[in-house]
Amino acid sequence: MEFTDIVGYLASALIGISLGLIGGGGSILTIPVLKYLFGLDTLTATAYSLFIVGTSSLIGSVPKYREGLVNLKTGLIFGAPSILAVYTTRKWLVPLIPDVVFTFNQFEFTKSMLLMGIFAVLMVFASVNMIRKPTYRVKESQPSSFNYQMILLEGAFIGFLTGLVGVGGGFMIIPALVLFAGLSMKEAVGTSLIIIAANSFIGFTGSIGSMVVNWPLLVGITCIAIAGIFVGNYLSKRIDASKLKTGFGWFVLIMGVYVLLKEFVFNF
Repeated sequence: MEFTDIVGYLASALIGISLGLIGGGGSILTIPVLKYLFGLDTLTATAYSLFIVGTSSLIGSVPKYREGLVNLKTGLIFGAPSILAVYTTRKWLVPLIPDVVFTFNQFEFTKSMLLMGIFAVLMVFASVNMIRKPTYRVKESQPSSFNYQMILLEGAFIGFLTGLVGVGGGFMIIPALVLFAGLSMKEAVGTSLIIIAANSFIGFTGSIGSMVVNWPLLVGITCIAIAGIFVGNYLSKRIDASKLKTGFGWFVLIMGVYVLLKEFVFNF
């Protein structure tokens, strides 16, 4: 086993630990770990990320469901267009993107650069969401309104992004559930985990027909990430989650800038 593999497995544990500590954000680290530490190509990394994120989110949703913090009705309404969008994107749209999107003189803008560029931008947006305080009003009561149109549109958009770059999108789903479904923050977090799990598994099934899956590697990373969730849950009872979220947000911001530099500067 190479040194980068060892670091990769340790980083896989951090993915789960961050999910257990702050309830999200860890999935945004999955693709850099798979691509830069395990040496997978971009398409394979995004596909594997969907499986890891989906499994981790499903495991994380179990205690939330037992606590009554999963709104199945909202999850179904939000998830239906999201699932359709993620499968369509992963199955048909992503394969349609040419390996070389365009050329300019001797510069080639590749499919990998496009996907990783979009992913890096999402990392930056996610980091800003973690660093600053929410600008939307956090509700602690039962929903007073239900904006079906916005929920359907938001669900479809997040499904598209999940299928495109393999991220869970929790940093967009949670505010949408609070704003457009009227859920409390705790219920939005629990419901988002179910949506992310469904999106991720559907997206993964849209990929496996066109690739060879290294199941020992994928299952190994997933199991380590799941173990990290339990460690994170334990630590969350002893550490201030709000401070951790801010610190993790700065780390994600640095990673996002690194991905941009790695793909568009260091490769030249």
